[in-house]
Amino acid sequence: MSDARIVYRRSPRARRLSLRVDSKAGAVVVVMPNRASAAAAERFVAGHAGWVLRQLARLPAAVPFASGAVVPVMGREVTLRHLPAGRLGARLDGDALLVSGSAEHLPRRVRDYLKALAARELTARATAAAARIGRRPSRVSVRDGTSRWGSCTAAGALSFSWRLILAPVWVLDYVVAHEVAHLVHLDHSPRFWAVVRELNPDAARARSWLARHGAGLHRYG
Repeated sequence: MSDARIVYRRSPRARRLSLRVDSKAGAVVVVMPNRASAAAAERFVAGHAGWVLRQLARLPAAVPFASGAVVPVMGREVTLRHLPAGRLGARLDGDALLVSGSAEHLPRRVRDYLKALAARELTARATAAAARIGRRPSRVSVRDGTSRWGSCTAAGALSFSWRLILAPVWVLDYVVAHEVAHLVHLDHSPRFWAVVRELNPDAARARSWLARHGAGLHRYG
């Protein structure tokens, strides 16, 4: 079975061939022991073709950063518009994100714009939330991780996925509250969750949204 969304990965810990769905990557992953051959892995996938096809059908379609694509930005739908003759880089104009320059640079410019916007928003919101509980993060940064939406180090450095800018504002604010609360309690104790609720009373609804829709944020770009 040939499909770009089927990914083969070797694992030294795997004892047998297995299949799993990676919603964030938008793919079915074939986990292979080191001793397994490529031919054996392909036969294994073919033997489970029905299951694989059902899982692929359920995965959200990828949305490349291209002119005409619609991308959610802080709770509103924004259409990407390419202006090849322009010289403004990328900027929001109402419900459109205008991107100038050659078409080959459009995906990178969209990503750079969204990452910069995420950095500004997350830094401002994290700093304000921390001030409410008498704390100050040592640093706020953004990244493109797939395993966590945010993190907090023992030194008070906060890090967030830039893809949170694609989520509704109230979801973004929950993740900010979650990581800021770690400035007080670097665990998930009842005292920690009490701080989260103090900063964000809508935490339960936001966690539910992320559980249902969070993986879909990785299909953009």
